[in-house]
Parts: sequence; C-alpha cells; structure tokens
Amino acid sequence: MIFNSLAFFAFIGIFFPVYFMLKGKARLWLCLVGSYFFYGWWDERFLTLIIFSTLIDYSIGLMLDKEVVQKRRKRLLTISMVVNLGFLGFFKYFNFFVESFQDLVLSMGMTPSYNTLHIILPMGISFYTFQSMSYTIDVYYKKIPVEPDLVRFATFISFFPQLVAGPIVRAKEFLPQFKMDKKFDWNRFNSGTGQMLWGFFKKMVVADSLAPFIDQCFAAPETFSSLHLMVGVIFYSFQIYCDFSGYSDIAIGLARTMGFDFPNNFRTPYFSTGFSEFWQRWHITLSSWFRDYLYIPLGGSRNGTFNTYKNTMLTNLLSGLWHGANWVFVFWGFLHGIYIIIQRVIGPYFGRLMDAMRLPKMGRASVNIFLVYTATCFAWIFFRATDFGNALDVIYGIGKFENFTVSSIVNKFWFVKGVIVIGLLLLVEVADLKFNFAHLVKKQPVFRAVSFATVMMLIAFFGTFGSNAFIYFVF
Repeated sequence: MIFNSLAFFAFIGIFFPVYFMLKGKARLWLCLVGSYFFYGWWDERFLTLIIFSTLIDYSIGLMLDKEVVQKRRKRLLTISMVVNLGFLGFFKYFNFFVESFQDLVLSMGMTPSYNTLHIILPMGISFYTFQSMSYTIDVYYKKIPVEPDLVRFATFISFFPQLVAGPIVRAKEFLPQFKMDKKFDWNRFNSGTGQMLWGFFKKMVVADSLAPFIDQCFAAPETFSSLHLMVGVIFYSFQIYCDFSGYSDIAIGLARTMGFDFPNNFRTPYFSTGFSEFWQRWHITLSSWFRDYLYIPLGGSRNGTFNTYKNTMLTNLLSGLWHGANWVFVFWGFLHGIYIIIQRVIGPYFGRLMDAMRLPKMGRASVNIFLVYTATCFAWIFFRATDFGNALDVIYGIGKFENFTVSSIVNKFWFVKGVIVIGLLLLVEVADLKFNFAHLVKKQPVFRAVSFATVMMLIAFFGTFGSNAFIYFVF
C-alpha cells in the first residue's frame, strides 16, 4: 500500500477513528494488525519474513538481557547480525553477486554455469532490518533496556507510517512512546496534517511531474541536446529529494497525528555549504545510523589521517551498496567518499582563497552551495542510471556542450511545468527558513487555513494522480 493511493486513504479513514476510540493494549494490537495489513497489501507472502525477523531479535534481546558471560553475549549478537544481514543479502544482493561473479569469469575467458534466481525484493527490507539491528546492538552494549513485551516490540519494528521507507527510528527514541496512551490533540493533528500535505505536494506535484522528463533523458541520452540532458539531471536532483523527503514528511505527519514523534529526516540539503553538512541534512536517520554503527566502531576520525579517510570511504561505499544491488550505487557512494576526503584536504586552502578574494559571508556561502550542489548532481547521474554505460552516455551528452538553446529542449510542457513546481518548492523552503511556517501553522489559525487550502489547490492543479510508487521502495 502506498501513501498516494485511494486504498491508503480508505485505510486511514477506518484506522484513525478506531485508533482514538481504543486505549492501552487494544490500541497497540490495532497498530500491529494495521501495520501488517498495510505491509501485506503489497505482497502478503513477505509478512512471514518480517514476523520471523521480529521474533529472532525479540528473543535474542531477552537472552542478551539475562546472559552475563561476554563470550555468549557476543555469540547471540552474531546470530542476530547473521540472520538479519543474511535475509537482506539473499533477497537484495544474491543475484547481484552471482551476476558480478559471472562477469568476472567471462572477462577471464571462461564460461560460467551459475544461474540467478527470480527473487522478489521485499519492500522496505533495508529499513526495517537496520531498525531491528540497531535495537539488538544497543541492548548488547546496554545502551537501552530490553523490551519484554512482544506486541510492543513487533509494533516498533512494523509501525506502518515509516515501515517501508523510513525514517529509521531508534528503539531508544520510539519504544518508550508506546508505553503512553495518546489522546487526540488538535495541535498535533494540525501540525501533522500540515506536514502530510507538504509531503503530498513534494511527491505528487514536484517528483511525479518531473519524472517523465527525466525518464526520457536516461532512456535515450544520445538523442537529446546537452542542455536537455543538463536540465534532466537538475530535475532528477529535485525528483529524488521530493520523492524521498515527501515520504518522510507524510510518515512523520501521520505519526504526529497519532501522538508519536519521529526524528526529522531531511533539512534543506541543497543549501549545504559542505559535503559533511550535506549528509547531516540528507536522509539524516540513515546517515546517523552508519555513523553510530559503522563509522565510529571502525575508529571514526581517531588513529590518524589515513584511518579517518579509510573509515570515511568504507562507510560511503557500504552506504552506496545499501541503496541498491548495482555497481553504480557503489560508485555513487565512492564519489561522496571522495568528496568528503577532498573537502578535508583542500578545505583550509580554499578558505584562505576566499579570504584573499575578500568575499562577504553571503558570497562565500553561495559559492560553497553551488559547488556542493554541482558535485552532488554529478553523483546523482550514477544513482539514476541503469548502468555505467547509461551514466557515461549522459555525461558525454552534457560534456559535448552542443546546442545550449532553449529550442533544443524537447517537450516544452514538461520543462515549463518542472521549472514552475521547482520554483514553488524553493520559494516555500526559503520562506520557511525565514518565517518558520510550522510555528505559524500552530499559532495562527487563519494562516493555517490559508496555507492548507493553498497547498491543496496546488496539488489539485499541478498534481499527478497516478499512484506512482515512491523511489525508495526498491531500497
């Protein structure tokens, strides 16, 4: 079930009234059953997978809490990691590694006899696997108490607003919230509804409106002008941002109306003045997960410059692989690792250059934002491309610098609509940074009514109503 579908609106139309009528354990059971129904709507066969993963980590958590022998505790943690990463590896990466091995053998002049399997990727497996793993790791290190209630733990793993595409919510932040009954609160309802509407705007108005132009560019890059392809890459940077952050906004807003608080997952990432800052603004819950459970355990920025760069690169490579079973995703992660390392190496010298040029603070920030955004767009080419050949075709097409006239852009309607919806997005985001719309929605009923009505009209006028799936569902 996806948020921008009639089935979802029918689901919440039934779920929400019943949710606020119930209390205590009955409400918890409703959340669990509703979440399994939400997930099973796509393919009920994979309910057994999430239930099995839940039971494994719940049981291991209980055993870790009772076990005092460190060797046995480590063995239990290892079992949890093997099961979780085993499921993730089989469903997401089995064919990828088999095909990569076949390509390697072929390149050596031999004929492989291995076969791939027709494996369906369970929706959201990367997200709920990381969420479940973080619980077991935190219990192992005694950072959080074990959760004795199976229903509460199962609801934490499968909670439908963020189940299939995040945010990745830590047990420390989320599990305690299930212990309190949530009363209906108009302030929460208004705030949550506002964030959901903005999420639907990002998805249906911006992301889905840009999709046809982008798909056209990457399907046959050799047929378009350099300007057309450049516009396609810029459009994609906004498509993936609005598609993913739109989902996060809807999930956070849904949870807030139900009385739960989720961490923010995006914070105007394209206004970042550095690559490290970009990852503090983009997919924040995943970035912090890799920082806390991979980068820091590897040694972080300790033990010298070489180890810092090594840990940075390894973290970014695995982050790229997490996003998809394709070498272009790994290369995308490699590029971001290189960006961060280069920033650390030349950052001080670049700062001195800016000082020598006597650029004002605003001018310096603008230069940094432009450089970070441009490099990020270059990396997005590989993220969107089907393979390296497709990515290089797009890069070559732009690099030819042929025909940079507006007349060379095919299908002016998609182009003009894209420019308009991106302009509306940036206008609202810049205004929000200055005026804090969330506070105005909460405190000013007139502003709330006007803003809600405006966003709904924009969705009605510019929106694409095709129940298009969210991009990150495949991750």
